[in-house]
Amino acid sequence: MLPLDGVTVLSLEHAVAGPYATRQLADLGARVIKIERPGVGDFARRYDESVNGLSSYFVWLNRSKESVTVDVKSQHGREVLHELAERADVILQNLGPGAAARLGLSADAVRARDPSKIVVNITGWGSDGPWADRKAYDLLVQAETGLVSLTGTPTDVAKVGVSIADIAAGMYAFSGVLAALFRRSTTGDGASIEVSLFEALAEWVGQPSHFASGAGYQPGRFGAQHATIAPYGPFQARDGRTILLAIQNEPEWGRFCHLVLERPDVAEDSRFESNTRRVAHRAELNQIVAEQFLNLSGSQLEARLAEARIAFAGVKTIAEFLDHPVLSGRDRWREVVTEAGAIRALLPPISLGAEPRMDPVPALGQHTTQILRELGRDPRTLEKCVAGLTDCGGML
Repeated sequence: MLPLDGVTVLSLEHAVAGPYATRQLADLGARVIKIERPGVGDFARRYDESVNGLSSYFVWLNRSKESVTVDVKSQHGREVLHELAERADVILQNLGPGAAARLGLSADAVRARDPSKIVVNITGWGSDGPWADRKAYDLLVQAETGLVSLTGTPTDVAKVGVSIADIAAGMYAFSGVLAALFRRSTTGDGASIEVSLFEALAEWVGQPSHFASGAGYQPGRFGAQHATIAPYGPFQARDGRTILLAIQNEPEWGRFCHLVLERPDVAEDSRFESNTRRVAHRAELNQIVAEQFLNLSGSQLEARLAEARIAFAGVKTIAEFLDHPVLSGRDRWREVVTEAGAIRALLPPISLGAEPRMDPVPALGQHTTQILRELGRDPRTLEKCVAGLTDCGGML
């Protein structure tokens, strides 16, 4: 039995933030009913066609869910939506500003009818405040929180290579639902939860925010090097291999100089006597490290770093990551069914002693018939409707 067996989630979701939160709830056993637009669905279904013709975003974020196509603008569709909401424990949405309220599913409206409901509202900039009605996408939030100004090289800024603002918001929505379910189990009270992409990512830039407030200037951009720790970044070995090393404290620094560089004089150099000094003299230090690394092969460097108990890693491509020995050695891969065939997918990172759900990725509207029958809808009308969405007459 999984922790969230028996919990039903109704989700009006699209793109990344909402689906990421609900997929994690599904991983832990919740029944997630995903409402999609007839004929179109979640627009993330069409972000790309890289997975046997399916979107990489969609197959990542939507396994183990039930897809129901409902025209929520029609009277019948609105009735279906509200019946599903009445049966759900959790209602989550990341629609545009005001959309949930127009559907009668704002947190205030839902919990006025049933205080035990848990209602989650994922927004871009918050449901109130000066930007409440402004559109928000991941890169825009990266830019407004200052993250883009921290990422890249001294001459060029860069975005983070994954949808980090969406992921951050999805994580906080997920953890918020878990906390609300726990409280409800003891008090009977539900919750009105709000998470914004902006405030989620604002939390994640907390360290550079404190640094800039205290130091009076923000950390610089150093590519794959650490902005405030040195040496910490990639260096090339004699055979062309790139090895990223990370020095965290003074004992490591000493061992690195003696056992890896074989340069005790560097450890005693006043320019490098503390991390602050090493950062101030980063260019000189990096030149010393780079010159020494070019005298050794990648395997020799790895052996020395391991002996000195210095953290290091290879700089891998995604293709190399997919064949990572840790993933295979820890049996992290599973098979997930899609309408276009089976694919490999990683187990979720939370291990609770039971195998998580890794059920199929739903086709658009795959579960509409089943769900409407559960609601007692007329099967004859239903069959005519499902046969062709253009003939639905507002039912779907």
